[in-house]
Amino acid sequence: MFKKVTLLCLAALAVARPDKPAPPSSGYGYSAPTQPPPPPVYSPPQPTYSAPQPSYSAPAPSYEEPEEGMPFDFEFAVTDQYKGLDFAHDSQSDGNVVKGEYHVLLPDGRTQFVSYTADNDNGYQAEVTYEGEAQYPQPQPYTPAPAYSAPAPAYSAPAPAPAPQPSYSAPAPTYEQPDSLYGPPRN
Repeated sequence: MFKKVTLLCLAALAVARPDKPAPPSSGYGYSAPTQPPPPPVYSPPQPTYSAPQPSYSAPAPSYEEPEEGMPFDFEFAVTDQYKGLDFAHDSQSDGNVVKGEYHVLLPDGRTQFVSYTADNDNGYQAEVTYEGEAQYPQPQPYTPAPAYSAPAPAYSAPAPAPAPQPSYSAPAPTYEQPDSLYGPPRN
């Protein structure tokens, strides 16, 4: 049996050997072209337009010398001991130079004082000073508000309810006795 299988395998290999030309593939049965394809006979298109001319012009300079400012003088102050607020502002201007000062009570207990001068040539220039010493007290532990206890029940057991009494009677039949269709059995 083994010899037969081996002979059949050898025969199959001999029939399918690769040195034979392949059978024609399925198709229309024409031969492959023998000449190479011709080179392309076109060239890329050349642009036939010119670049557009700009339709705008540079804007005219619009810088103007700053106008002279309007003179002013104002001040305000707020002091609220209950909420811990203390701040004030005082400012004067002759139209060219603004001079002023303000102070603010900071959360750490110090007071910040600022004296400033501002004009078109030097800009805003401030001198800041502090008065007092920063204090950082220990936070108090949270103590919740007293909780209310539930009230004691103020009710008594209800009186026993009377036993229910039937309020209906048995219904009367609404049909008649049917007539017998069959007679007594025969022997």
